[in-house]
Amino acid sequence: MNKLAIRLSLAAKAHWEKVQAHTRGNEDRGDISITTVIIWTAAVAGALAIAGTIAIVVVKYQGKLSGI
Repeated sequence: MNKLAIRLSLAAKAHWEKVQAHTRGNEDRGDISITTVIIWTAAVAGALAIAGTIAIVVVKYQGKLSGI
């Protein structure tokens, strides 16, 4: 059991070092610009407005749209 624990510990340490080496060159990862946030917010708001408009039109003219 002790040998297994040592092997697992060494394997975990080696994996952690690989992860650290991989991310060392990418310090700017995870940063999101305010422009991206604004664009996504506008896109979601636009999509919701379009979906809401379609829903209102469908409810309002439901009987008249049955032949389409």
